[in-house]
Amino acid sequence: MAEILHDLERLVRVESPSADLAAVARSADVVAEIGERRLGFAPERIVVDGCTHLRWHLGSPEPDAPRVLLLAHHDTVWPIGSLETHPFSIQDGVVRGPGCFDMLTGLVMAVHAAAHLGHLPDAAVTLLVTGDEELGSQTSRALIEQEADGCVAALVLEASGDGGALKIGRKGTSSYRVEITGRAAHAGLEPEKGLNATLELAHQVGVVAGFADASVGTSVTPTVARSGTTMNTVPAHASFEVDVRALTVGEQERVDAAFRSLVSSTGARIAVHGGVGRPPLEIAATEGVWRR
Repeated sequence: MAEILHDLERLVRVESPSADLAAVARSADVVAEIGERRLGFAPERIVVDGCTHLRWHLGSPEPDAPRVLLLAHHDTVWPIGSLETHPFSIQDGVVRGPGCFDMLTGLVMAVHAAAHLGHLPDAAVTLLVTGDEELGSQTSRALIEQEADGCVAALVLEASGDGGALKIGRKGTSSYRVEITGRAAHAGLEPEKGLNATLELAHQVGVVAGFADASVGTSVTPTVARSGTTMNTVPAHASFEVDVRALTVGEQERVDAAFRSLVSSTGARIAVHGGVGRPPLEIAATEGVWRR
C-alpha cells in the first residue's frame, strides 16, 4: 500500500489536463518511469496528433495465446493550477487531489497488478494507458480497438460505481444535430411570407423527445437549441442537438432510424447530422468474465 500511495502521489502532482498536450506528455514521462520501475522495462510511447499514449506487452508473444487488456488513462479534467486549491493529501483514510479518483489510482493499481503476474508463458497481457480519455478518446480510439480485438477480457481500472460497485455494463451513446431551414421575412410587415424555423424546431423537439423509451432504459434528450437572427425577422434557420443513451445496439438502431424518418410539419427543410457514437457494453457480453 505504501508503494501504491507513493506512485499515486507522484502522478497526482504532475497535472495532466487533456487539452494541454505538453502537460499530458509530462504526465506520460512519469507514468513511463513508474511502469518501468515496477514492470522492469520501458513502455512503447505512441504519439497521435500530439497526444501521448503508452503501451506495455507482457507475457507470451505467441499470436494465439489468450490475451487480456488492462486499460487506463492518465489525462484528467483538472486545469493546471488545481493543486493549489486541491493539494494531494491523505487524511482519515481518504486520498484527495486532482484526478486521484478518475483515474490515477486505478492506473497505479493496474501497474502494480501487472507487476505481480509473473512471466505468463502461456498467456499475454497488454497494459494500455491513453492520454485523451476525457476528450472522448479521439486519438486513442483506434489504438484501443486494435488492442482489444481478440482479447478474452478487457478490464478498465477506472473509478467504481456507488458503494464500490464494479461496472459490467453501460449505455451506448449517440449524438445528433437537427438543422431546419425555413424562409426569412419581416416579422411585422409580412410574416406570412416567411417560413418560421423556430416553429418547426418546437415541433421537432417534441417529436424527437418521444423517441425515448424509459421501459428499456433509452433516453433521448434535446439539449442545445439555436434559432433566429434578429427580433423582427421570421427565423430562416434553427437547429438543436440531442443526446441519446441506450442499453442495447437494437435500441440505438431504432432511434437512429426514427431520426432519419423525421418529416417537416411546416414545409421547412430538415437535415439530420450525427448518429451512433459508441455501442453499449451489454451485460450479455460481460457476464461470462464477471462470473469467472
